[in-house]
Amino acid sequence: MLKLITVLLIKFITCLAAFAIGLDLFFDANMAHIISFSFITTVFSYIIGDRFILKHFGIIAATTADFILTYVLVWLFGNILLNSYLQIAWGSIISAAIITVAELFVHIYLTSGMSQERTHTSQQANFRRNLAYGTEFGEDQEQITSQNDKTKK
Repeated sequence: MLKLITVLLIKFITCLAAFAIGLDLFFDANMAHIISFSFITTVFSYIIGDRFILKHFGIIAATTADFILTYVLVWLFGNILLNSYLQIAWGSIISAAIITVAELFVHIYLTSGMSQERTHTSQQANFRRNLAYGTEFGEDQEQITSQNDKTKK
């Protein structure tokens, strides 16, 4: 639980800094826009990038997906809220690049914990496999003799 809070806090602070640089550089985005972009990006990035893509496809795919996700989210919402088509594209690229660099370190941090969990799980699986017992198969002699008696009559 502490690891989850740490990761979400790092992501949110990184998004705040990146959007303050990327969005405030080209036009005056107010703090409400920056905080809302940061919150939305943090939630979507964690759910899609860290919980799904990182576990199934690895660090490079998750980092690439985070870049694309950040770019698209900021470009779409920025285009709607800030009414600037081309300038928001540059702000999105700058913000996505900053967030991607930070996400790389977050993904390395998360995968180091995953490899330890996998090692622990595989050790438990090996332990359980060693306790497996063989199954004996056999037939009762009484049934065979009773069936033979019926066929003889």
